[in-house]
Amino acid sequence: MDYCIGCVLDQIIDISQDGRHLSRERGFLLVQENGQTVGRVPLDQIAAVIVHAHGVTWTNSILVELAERGTPVVFCAANHQPRALLLPIEGHHAQGARMRAQWTAPEPLRKQAWKRVVIAKIKMQAAALAAIGQPPAPVCFIARNVQSGDSTNAEAQAARLYWPGLLGPDFRRDPQRSDVNGLLNYGYTVLRAAMARAIAAAGLHPTIGIFHSNRSNAFALADDLMEPFRPLVDLTARAILTQSGPEVTSVAKQAFARLIALDLPLTGETSPVSVALTRLATSLAQSFETRKLALALPEPPYASILLGLGQ
Repeated sequence: MDYCIGCVLDQIIDISQDGRHLSRERGFLLVQENGQTVGRVPLDQIAAVIVHAHGVTWTNSILVELAERGTPVVFCAANHQPRALLLPIEGHHAQGARMRAQWTAPEPLRKQAWKRVVIAKIKMQAAALAAIGQPPAPVCFIARNVQSGDSTNAEAQAARLYWPGLLGPDFRRDPQRSDVNGLLNYGYTVLRAAMARAIAAAGLHPTIGIFHSNRSNAFALADDLMEPFRPLVDLTARAILTQSGPEVTSVAKQAFARLIALDLPLTGETSPVSVALTRLATSLAQSFETRKLALALPEPPYASILLGLGQ
């Protein structure tokens, strides 16, 4: 197999070489090349399958088995940007009711939800800057002044301070560039896949966002809810860039996949990122149903944990 890593129950499968064939065998994902087995992973342990290669084939049965387990299959372009996502049409026993509640959620509830997500993201950005010795105070100040729906665009204000502090004054976030942006693209793809899985498991639809609403974006809600976790990817990309350059190597992919097992403070306890994503999606689904906002958002981990990202 090209690549497979993660904690025992949350493995990311990355298919990046042409000529691979994916099939099912007695509860396992089987990866073969020219009739020879190159990888075999229990289906129940797979968090996501990410496909970069062009010459990949698969059986219908393996796609059905992955869908039944709520495991997303992400199809990526050459720049590691996702272009398609395979998710189950049934993700939760109350899916119909939750999707109706999601679709009809009042605008004030959505705006308050987005405000809290933005605050959590900016706090994580400030912690990331502090971890690498950059002053966090200006970014922290912005977090204290976020309005409902982020009407003053505090997210963009924080970004203007955050990116130069993290990656230097010449950095520009452009998914089409082949510099560190390629690392960010891949890291965000891993995070987006894990978030989409959590959303489907919570009975919500990943296309119906609380803020993102581009009509061509099938990941709108996933893009919304993954925002507080993005700085974890950013720090990992920075560490990889410093150590070995901007190429998205197998070692880089392993570093990003380990993020889903990273422990984060969450509502008074410590949980892996994979659990934090699930709890956030579930709390939003419950908020839609009750019409009372109660989001389980993560807190920044210790600086020593942040500094260890990408190692």
